[in-house]
Amino acid sequence: MAQGRKNGLYSGISEELSALMRTGWADTERRELTLEEQAPYAATRRAALSARFPGERLVIPSGNLKVRSNDDTYPFRPYSGYVHMTGDQARDGALVLEPRADGGHDAYCYQLPRDSRDDNEFWTGATAELWMGRRRSLAEAEHVLGLPCRDVRRAADDLAAASGAPTRIVRGIDPSLEAAVATEAERDAELEEALGDLRLVKDEWEIKEIRSAVDSTVRGFTDVVGELSRAIASSERWIEGTFFRRARLEGNAVGYGTICAAGEHATIMHWTDNDGPVRPGELLLLDAGVESRTLYTADVTRTLPISGTFTPVQRRVYDAVHEAQEAGMAAVKPGAAYRDFHEAAQRSLAARLVEWGFIEGPADRAYELGLQRRFTMAGTGHMLGLDVHDCAQARAEEYVDGVLEPGMVLTVEPGLYFQPDDLTVPQEWRGIGVRIEDDLLVTADGHENLSAGLPRSADEVEAWMARFAG
Repeated sequence: MAQGRKNGLYSGISEELSALMRTGWADTERRELTLEEQAPYAATRRAALSARFPGERLVIPSGNLKVRSNDDTYPFRPYSGYVHMTGDQARDGALVLEPRADGGHDAYCYQLPRDSRDDNEFWTGATAELWMGRRRSLAEAEHVLGLPCRDVRRAADDLAAASGAPTRIVRGIDPSLEAAVATEAERDAELEEALGDLRLVKDEWEIKEIRSAVDSTVRGFTDVVGELSRAIASSERWIEGTFFRRARLEGNAVGYGTICAAGEHATIMHWTDNDGPVRPGELLLLDAGVESRTLYTADVTRTLPISGTFTPVQRRVYDAVHEAQEAGMAAVKPGAAYRDFHEAAQRSLAARLVEWGFIEGPADRAYELGLQRRFTMAGTGHMLGLDVHDCAQARAEEYVDGVLEPGMVLTVEPGLYFQPDDLTVPQEWRGIGVRIEDDLLVTADGHENLSAGLPRSADEVEAWMARFAG
């Protein structure tokens, strides 16, 4: 019963109904809660953030609900920097690091408390507990997060009145908190950069969560192969729904919009309409990842022959992409420049495109001029973690211009895309798109392919499909 709805069926609340609703409720406080497994790791991350900003107040909001239509909202997804620093997924929250005289910080978390049963708040609003489900009490949140928790409805006033230290806030997450503090955009951006920097190297708990998300993703790809015949009878939507079922069963959801690109749709980098036909003889490019219940995501791509076997031209393209991925993966090791795997894969693809006569050689010249990009389109990978494109706001010198370290997780995903209207390639090549993507953990002596449970070579893909395809 949303208050104030223009066309609601009830015009008001009688005193008798109000009194009835406020009585007869059991005490549901949860007193046996224990500290979450992630909490000690989050505390270590907060300590690292604290060390970067001595003497400054730091505010990291979780975010608010976003309206989809009228009083219907999108599923809530908290700001990843907040999740990383707290382990919490609650809406309308905020982490505050309050500076101490010794240069450290005291951390506390603003939370939206439970609705009181002493008034009509708990049942008359579209975001009330009786409509959206039970929230943690502040005491419960303290037990689970290992942080002092305060009522977020006081946060804006508290922050506006705070003095004695400069404040930084992550912008674009919670407008009400942002309006309450006097900050500078450039300094606030430095806080967001730091939060990105601190996610570049994953701790052991994060690696476990990513590994779990990848394992679920492998099962989701196998589900899709098992239902290809049903996709052929319907559309790409069947593939999307099949993978989503696995994501919801074993995780939170998908980590990003699933790309189910059959036929010429495979040449579109971010095809997410997923409403086209699935035809034997063509390729299916499936780019999908399960997001764990702790919000860490996988990101895997396989390109599959819908009929179960590649045509000669399809195999030629596929083998070139697989060769490039092998070259890129070989460059993933501690101490290597981050850009090395991208360069190795792109040079391999440039050489093939010169060999085929699609771009002018020699291959080194073609690569230096970026001519291969007509057909490779994007970079060869990115960091992976709480976001599919993780650490996007980290400093360039720490990320793309940095060096790989053990604990980093990244994708290696070269591709070739021959557009259906590209007159520079023969007709039989047009409309073919191939990408192969795996999730790699940098280790002390090289890397581990976390998604190795899925086949990569053309022969392995065909054998796998022959085993599982329905």
